[in-house]
Amino acid sequence: MPEPQAEFAIRVRDLVVGFGRQTVLDHLSLDVRRGEILGLVGASGGGKSVLMRTIIGLIPRRSGTIEVMGQVIGGAHDRSRAATWGILFQQGALFSSLTVRQNVQFPLRENLVLSQELMDEIAIAKLEMVGLRAQDGDKYPSELSGGMTKRVALARALALDPPILFLDEPTSGLDPIAAGDFDALIRTLQKTLGLTVFMVTHDLASLTTVCDRVAALADGKIVTIGPMRDLLQSEHPWVRAYFHGKRSQMLQLQMR
Repeated sequence: MPEPQAEFAIRVRDLVVGFGRQTVLDHLSLDVRRGEILGLVGASGGGKSVLMRTIIGLIPRRSGTIEVMGQVIGGAHDRSRAATWGILFQQGALFSSLTVRQNVQFPLRENLVLSQELMDEIAIAKLEMVGLRAQDGDKYPSELSGGMTKRVALARALALDPPILFLDEPTSGLDPIAAGDFDALIRTLQKTLGLTVFMVTHDLASLTTVCDRVAALADGKIVTIGPMRDLLQSEHPWVRAYFHGKRSQMLQLQMR
């Protein structure tokens, strides 16, 4: 039976995105439920990040509709929607010339009029929320480990208290222990804050331990979506190759 529209944080219908003669997303449709963590998987260069960046307005679309929190998103980036979502880009994308505190405060400066004292309080609160100390706010990105960089980027993404969080390969470059800790942090924040999380990832462990549902992108479309057990049963060639290859043996053992 169809689900009520109010249950969806993001709705994408017949989305077409391309560059020159190349079509990357070909009449793609996708629903993201409110309050869930949705993982998006696909081949490298297959359009995962393109889909995320199109939803938030960084890449123009050729056709199709996008709704976020019940509102239709226009073709150009709408600055008034900055508080609707927070974004963690690959590798963190911190400003190297700014301190950690200034990086976290950047969305506040761009979208709100607040005193410096209040922005300092918010930055400290967000840093502590992601497991960092207030003293870390004085450091520069070059002084951070990979795990700390990800946490600072996450604190910045949460600066405006958005209901939706976009994560682009959040555990890439992290060792297994740091990646596991970051996954646990995402799940804790999602439950505590009631976030909807859209996670682009190729990390099989993240897909298993964090995501409520997983969507597989292949040939420019979502070819299957559902809990991990459903994807393991999929007959689509790319999905089978991805989830039943040698690197996924540990995943299958965990699912038993």
